[in-house]
Amino acid sequence: MTRIIITGAKGRMGKALIACAPNFRELEIVGQIDVGDDLGAVIARGDVVVDFSSHTATPGVADICAKHQKALVIGTTGHTDADTFEVRLRKAQIPIVWASNFSTGVNTLFWLTRKAAEILGPDFDLEIVEMHHRLKKDAPSGTAKSLAEILAEVRKLHLEKATRHGRAGIVGERTPTEIGIHSVRGGDVVGDHTVIFANTGERLELTHKASSRDTFANGALRAALWVVKQKPGLYDMQDVLGLK
Repeated sequence: MTRIIITGAKGRMGKALIACAPNFRELEIVGQIDVGDDLGAVIARGDVVVDFSSHTATPGVADICAKHQKALVIGTTGHTDADTFEVRLRKAQIPIVWASNFSTGVNTLFWLTRKAAEILGPDFDLEIVEMHHRLKKDAPSGTAKSLAEILAEVRKLHLEKATRHGRAGIVGERTPTEIGIHSVRGGDVVGDHTVIFANTGERLELTHKASSRDTFANGALRAALWVVKQKPGLYDMQDVLGLK
């Protein structure tokens, strides 16, 4: 039996994790942590912490996990460079699965995006459109950032220089090295992502639409079962699904 502790247990994803956990006979939730609770008081009970709290809390969660030699699954997004640096330091001590999206479908989208970019070549313009519910705090989404990273890697572009977050005013003609990212917010949309490859005379669009958070929760729980068997290191959902 793999014992898990959930941080951010009262949030949307935390509640989804709790609801989906009974689908996994090998899992047992032994701790539910939220704002004001002390992870250190319950960390000894678990084998792995699943973090869907806040990007500001993640470094502290990673630090506690490292001190107690507990595996970690990170689903929070919106981390600063400093947050990311702090968490990455722990990969030498514990196994960590850090993914912008735990959906099997989205991770297939990552794989297809890479293949399409390789096949289509540099003549196609690259644009990403993502939509989420009105309460989402960060933009663009972590998934959109991952898609942009894949495109930049294939095209051998510097991501920060290539990225264009929306357009307004007289911005001039589109350059061939741009990767456009456009964030839409409204209603209760769980998460839609489209990668557009546009050329003269034709356009290819790859789209994933999530209608339930359960797909993310089930993926994160699957990652929790996987990561406790791994050596210290930094992994993502592509590793969990065997897509690498």
